[in-house]
Amino acid sequence: MIQGEPPRVMLKLSGEVLAGAGGGGIDPATLSAVADGLVRALAEGARAGAVLGGGNIFRGLGAAARGMDRVTADEMGMLATAINGLALCDAVRRAGGRAELFTARPLGPIGRPYIRDAARALIDGGGLAILAGGTGNPFFSTDSAAALRAAELGCGLLLKGTKVDGVYDRDPAIHADAKRFATLSFDELIERRLGVMDLTAALLCRDNGIEALVYRMTDPDAVRLAALGRAAGTRITCG
Repeated sequence: MIQGEPPRVMLKLSGEVLAGAGGGGIDPATLSAVADGLVRALAEGARAGAVLGGGNIFRGLGAAARGMDRVTADEMGMLATAINGLALCDAVRRAGGRAELFTARPLGPIGRPYIRDAARALIDGGGLAILAGGTGNPFFSTDSAAALRAAELGCGLLLKGTKVDGVYDRDPAIHADAKRFATLSFDELIERRLGVMDLTAALLCRDNGIEALVYRMTDPDAVRLAALGRAAGTRITCG
């Protein structure tokens, strides 16, 4: 890395947050706000990739729990992330930024098949690499995909945007006295079973020296600050 160059970061953007208040689909105002924040961050020197969830469109695990074949359900979930990726790519471009959609599985003209060196070159050149399709395999979450891509692309920080402002000792929506952590380690996260990310993602980050930051994606300017590595939330360390 060139001295003084900002570190690469990986953003995990929740599909559910893109739905806005509607709870499903893609809310145009929310999508535009996320894109604007990313474009402003890129203009300030951010070097970022983004992995998208697809829960606003289809949640494979939920469908499998209702009896659908798990592999089929997960493949549908991967396609849902590509829909979100297309939408974000278009919104970033319309906002004046550079973005390209990479897909874990070939999707013809929809996106470019994921190639590590191409994605890293785009990031280092000031563009946004949007990474859809999870890992390309069933049985893996988009959290795991974000951790995997962060490791492959040499990112030092994984930023997980959620509906809450960090990691709590229990669900703050149910427990008014829930305690928010300012920092904790991946080992503590795993031992306490806090559930903010799955075990595979946590171990990938810990074992590859990638810290994580959990922040509220809907806070004003949160996405811009996240892409710059400066969002407020809970920091998860490797030690």
